[in-house]
Amino acid sequence: MVQDNTAVPEAEEGGDLPELEEFIEEAELEALKAERDEFRDKFMRALADAENSRKRADRDRREAEQYGGTRLARDLLPVYDNLKRALSAIPDESRAASEALIEGVELTLRELTNVMEKHGVRAVSPAVGDQFDPQNHEAMFEAPVPGTKAGQIIQVMTEGFILHDRLLRPAQVGVSSTPA
Repeated sequence: MVQDNTAVPEAEEGGDLPELEEFIEEAELEALKAERDEFRDKFMRALADAENSRKRADRDRREAEQYGGTRLARDLLPVYDNLKRALSAIPDESRAASEALIEGVELTLRELTNVMEKHGVRAVSPAVGDQFDPQNHEAMFEAPVPGTKAGQIIQVMTEGFILHDRLLRPAQVGVSSTPA
């Protein structure tokens, strides 16, 4: 049997034993309160971590839902560009003879545009004369053009596209460098 060497004052005949028991009970009570507070703190931290994890997972799920198709959308943009180029390359003399083919290409382009819009992809179509915006436009060249101000768009080569609120591809434009 192990002997406990802690010094416990022995009760004298005057009745100090109840005071000692009361002191021990208070010390045990304080220790239990401290332990309770420590567990409460750990519980609150764990609860906050769980809530943060839930919010982060919810945000990640929403972003994946909205922007998960970014690569596919970027890969479809050349198809859109090629269909537009095909329609603009048809000479006026050939339009009457190729009416059914032209209509088929136009319908395909319209369907592609509708599907892209359904999934949040919108075109950024600047017009000649608009002000160059580096957030949405990519300057492919600068040229002095009489009658324009510096920074105005003088030519649009390709449209840009936005997926919800993120830029997929900037519009490629030519910009005037005419001094003010």
